[in-house]
Amino acid sequence: MLSSQPVLQLSQAEIHQEDHVILQGVNLELHAGDFMYLIGSTGSGKSSLLKTLYADLPLTQGEGNIAGFNLKNLKQSDIPMLRRSLGIVFQDFQLLMDRSIFHNLEFVLRATGQKDKASNADRIHEVLKRVGMGTKEHKMPYALSGGEQQRVAIARALLNKPPLILADEPTGNLDPHTSEEIMHLMEEISASGSTILMATHDYSLLLKFPHPTVKCAGGTLSATVQRTL
Repeated sequence: MLSSQPVLQLSQAEIHQEDHVILQGVNLELHAGDFMYLIGSTGSGKSSLLKTLYADLPLTQGEGNIAGFNLKNLKQSDIPMLRRSLGIVFQDFQLLMDRSIFHNLEFVLRATGQKDKASNADRIHEVLKRVGMGTKEHKMPYALSGGEQQRVAIARALLNKPPLILADEPTGNLDPHTSEEIMHLMEEISASGSTILMATHDYSLLLKFPHPTVKCAGGTLSATVQRTL
């Protein structure tokens, strides 16, 4: 661990969808540079937990702090600022298909208040090069493979230099070889000091790329080990 101050901390948190309790008694702590898997069957609460962390679902019971924000006392007006402090990677990439890769990333920077064109261009070049897409900035998303689109989605998540990346099934739509390439990239990002919480249903990745793992099951979140998966 690179810091004694947690990047993410949940204490006796309850994860809700409307009036339905999905998970209860959730305790979770991540520090700078940690890489943790979040596993569990469909409907077990993985996505609901991640949605709570980026304030798509409210935290009403227990305590939660993420990237310096108190989730329980979070004001509606603070939610955009919280999300700018996080990197979020989705299974289905969520790229804008009507504009180039460069303009996809430029859109995010401008939406977060960064208007300097030269500075934005430098940052876009930097993150695309980091994910191995430095020569593809003028391509349209539909001209890229699934793995390339996910690399762009990861570059987008890195734009604002977030202390924490939440990845929801980032290899779910990729073939095994491409999934391994994405995992190598995620590990490189973690090794540079970024914290990663990654939801996945692909247990083979946990064996090839072992990291601490927590599991959603039976309405609770608990630590697990690879041999019991």
